[in-house]
Amino acid sequence: MIGTFVNIGTILVGSIVGSVIRKGLKEKYQNILYDAMGLAATGLGIHAVIKNMSNSTYPVLFIVSLAMGGILGTAIELDGKFNKLVEKYSKTDLGQGLSTAIMLFCLGTLSILGPIESALNQNDTYLFTNAALDLVTSLVLASTYGIGIALSALVLFIWQGSIFLLAHQVAPFLTPEFMTEVSIIGGFLILASGLSILKIKSFRTFNLLPSLLVPAVWFLLIHLF
Repeated sequence: MIGTFVNIGTILVGSIVGSVIRKGLKEKYQNILYDAMGLAATGLGIHAVIKNMSNSTYPVLFIVSLAMGGILGTAIELDGKFNKLVEKYSKTDLGQGLSTAIMLFCLGTLSILGPIESALNQNDTYLFTNAALDLVTSLVLASTYGIGIALSALVLFIWQGSIFLLAHQVAPFLTPEFMTEVSIIGGFLILASGLSILKIKSFRTFNLLPSLLVPAVWFLLIHLF
């Protein structure tokens, strides 16, 4: 898990540097960074969707996943519970920034494939690449939202650590087809986050997180029956 620890370290460094820079930035510069982050998230989301959509074995699965996952997330109020937790630490827009950070850091293809590659092939290349990208992203986010963005490092550790530990147990299920479907859904979630930052459309992205579980259930049923 060396790659995961390096990834966490870059997020912490980026968050600290970004929060320091923020103190000397005027509001107009914070606003342009805010817009830049929104555009970056939107672009990354679109790229992930387009890159993987043509390789999808089940073209309708992502639609069903987003619909069913959104209903489940709304029923259990994931977004509301997350925002209440964040409000204990900040009265600013940290909740939106932190949710965006978690989406970008955890739902990217590298952050999903990286721990798997590390666990199965002892190859941390994907994670090191992801760490470099997250360094820049965390710096920009922290310069807009503050040091609270560093909390996303803990979520990333739990996320990548869980994938790493489970990879050995579920290796037969981690087919290219499955990873493609997960990457498509992850791309849509990142896109939704970017549109929210740009104030084009406000999405409760945490309510959509259960969408990632639907492909797992689908491929498990296929394997069993």
